[in-house]
Amino acid sequence: MRRDRIVPLIIAVALFMENMDSTVISTSLPAIAADIGANPLALKLAVTSYLLSLAVFIPASGWTADRFGARTVFRAAIAVFMLGSIGCALSGSLHDFVIARIIQGMGGAMMTPVGRMVLVRTIDRRELVSAMTWVSTPALIGPVLGPPVGGFITTYATWHWIFLINIPMGLLGIVLATFFIPDVRGDERERFDLTGMVLSGIGIGGVAFGFSVLGLNFLPFSVVAALVVGGGCFIAAYLVHARRTPNPALDLSLFRLPTFFASVTGGFIFRLGLGALPFLLPLMLQIGFGMTPFQSGTITFATALGSMGMKWATTRILRKFGFRNILTVNAVIGALFLAVCALFTKSTPIAVMMVLLFSGGFFRSLQFTSINTIAYAEVEPKRVSRATALLAVAQQLAMSSGVALGAMAVEFTQYLRGGAALSAADFPPAFLAVAAISALSALIFGRLAPDAGAEMTSRTPPPAKPSDQKAA
Repeated sequence: MRRDRIVPLIIAVALFMENMDSTVISTSLPAIAADIGANPLALKLAVTSYLLSLAVFIPASGWTADRFGARTVFRAAIAVFMLGSIGCALSGSLHDFVIARIIQGMGGAMMTPVGRMVLVRTIDRRELVSAMTWVSTPALIGPVLGPPVGGFITTYATWHWIFLINIPMGLLGIVLATFFIPDVRGDERERFDLTGMVLSGIGIGGVAFGFSVLGLNFLPFSVVAALVVGGGCFIAAYLVHARRTPNPALDLSLFRLPTFFASVTGGFIFRLGLGALPFLLPLMLQIGFGMTPFQSGTITFATALGSMGMKWATTRILRKFGFRNILTVNAVIGALFLAVCALFTKSTPIAVMMVLLFSGGFFRSLQFTSINTIAYAEVEPKRVSRATALLAVAQQLAMSSGVALGAMAVEFTQYLRGGAALSAADFPPAFLAVAAISALSALIFGRLAPDAGAEMTSRTPPPAKPSDQKAA
């Protein structure tokens, strides 16, 4: 098999584990909460702690791979992720579960960015859209299998077993990486910005974690306020530090590239809304509509199935319409399909739900592949590792913030109803709120040049209008 096929497929093994894990846990949250004696909404800590761990440790991924070799780091990351998975299966309390999820995040922080860096450095830029499709398509098998498999295991066995699914896949990934992943390293040995990693990690983690526990009575309000304010101070300190450091942990100068800026900022806003979907939908179906985890998983897997359907057409669509047109229009379409979930009721036919979720997954898949690819349109080869780290941090922070935002919207609606028990009526306003936020990303993507990313799709751009030339 050609290198531009085998390498993406091996990297997809790691993505399979991450995607399977995230969708399995989303379906099983109510059962896990009942078993460990926690509020179902409090289980968002298990989701956000994993995503925040990714955001904190990802800045070290690029330097680590450049220093010790991508193959070595990739294998070690899979091993750490497997260790965290075993910890999740053995957890008996919310605190234990959160700690195990943090360990998983440490492994995931290296797996995906390093794998993506190998892809960008070993495959021709003109083949990158196709390669990203090869990476994403097998990885989407995880979300397809996750909801029904997780629901089946949780309903007919116990939720502990859903995390052990990662072990055989992890072992396979380590073996394949040993034989096929090139041990690429950076040409220059730069000094690692440990100070920058600490400042950015504490800052990002403090603010995001503070907002995620707000209103849960998980920590005293004074501690929550200290997390948010203190995190903001650390972020400000990092911004000052980055200006004075030649090789900062997160290279913010990359934002001067228009395509990278649009990918990160527009992608952040789009993911902010979409990140709430895997958290809100299973809760609404199970707690609001009274479905079993298996029934819920059978419905929600339609989203991932739709995502797989789009992958085969992505390259042709981008070549025909261009990145700017697709990203701008598709941001609104994807948000509308998210808002449709607010119309679901107990009497909505399951077939209707699945068709709408399938269609939404179809368009969201196109958006995510386009966002991930356009980020590298103007990035120089020597800055690929830095771009990958910064892009991954933004993505994980957006997903974490999306979960927290969705939960806060539900909590606020619940509060307005007098603090009554969680019910189906608490979810529609949350879906509408996060959908509106996702749609705002179109304002960012609309500012791209008409020929943005044309080299990556071998597309001949249309003549630019005077207004486009001024905007560029």
